[in-house]
Amino acid sequence: MTHNDSTATRHTDTLRHVPLWLGVGLMWLVAHLPLGLQWHIGGALGRLMYRLMPKRRRIAAVNLHLCFPELDEQARHKLLRRHFQSLGLMVIDVGLCWWRSDAFLRSLASIEGAQHIERALAQGHGAILLGAHGTSLEMGGHLLALATPHHIQGIYRRHDHPMLEALAVRRRGRRVTRMIPHTDTRALLRALRDNCPVWFAPDQAKRGKHGIEASFFGLPALTNTSTSRLAQVSRAPVLPFSITRDPSRLRYRLVIQPPLEEFPSADAGDDAARLNRLVEEQVRAAPEQYYWVHRRFKAPHGAADPYA
Repeated sequence: MTHNDSTATRHTDTLRHVPLWLGVGLMWLVAHLPLGLQWHIGGALGRLMYRLMPKRRRIAAVNLHLCFPELDEQARHKLLRRHFQSLGLMVIDVGLCWWRSDAFLRSLASIEGAQHIERALAQGHGAILLGAHGTSLEMGGHLLALATPHHIQGIYRRHDHPMLEALAVRRRGRRVTRMIPHTDTRALLRALRDNCPVWFAPDQAKRGKHGIEASFFGLPALTNTSTSRLAQVSRAPVLPFSITRDPSRLRYRLVIQPPLEEFPSADAGDDAARLNRLVEEQVRAAPEQYYWVHRRFKAPHGAADPYA
């Protein structure tokens, strides 16, 4: 599903004291309720998460303070609360994607730019479908699979809970042909060699040889360079996509953009900054829907941690 962080499934067990079977059963039940009621339940769940997740709430508040200094404290607080409501709706998305039919999901969404996938695959080198960690990313992956007859393959991080891991792989496998662990580079390259579209979200990074600092909202942010390396080795075109949720109801808009021109360049740092600018544009369009509870700005060694 993602490159470094299972954002959607991470919050399927938000209430850690609820038995897994009960949580999954409730998700199944809610997924079959009327959409309006689902939207209200998601909002209520988000408000509950706001109260029960103080560490995540603080991380999100710091991120919003760093990225939107032009907003006053009251405006940022309102944005923070809207973000947690969006996190609640993310859990609703998981239930819809895992247990509702293709026809039902299509009825909730508009899909734009699907022709760019077909044109990219006509070159014979696969396609890298590049997203970002937003609260609708689970829905985005499933809608990508509905946008093309070709077999979508998804990159994801294994979940720590083995039962939830098995369930997530099985339910996502209804539409995504194969889920590839983010550490399995060979399988990823093999998928591109087989001319498959690969679903990828590399906007979270860990320190190491593939993480460099690049500007994000005008601040240095640890950024993954793997997109450049994959595009260079595979010669696969890179197609950015965005998924946004209508904040007033459960409706979604998936936009697939044409392949990036002159990518990768000779400078991985320039490429990383370019991809961060693309993500920033998407975030500004729907700021409450980005995954702000992630520590996006990791302090350099010896520097003060902004989240401390």
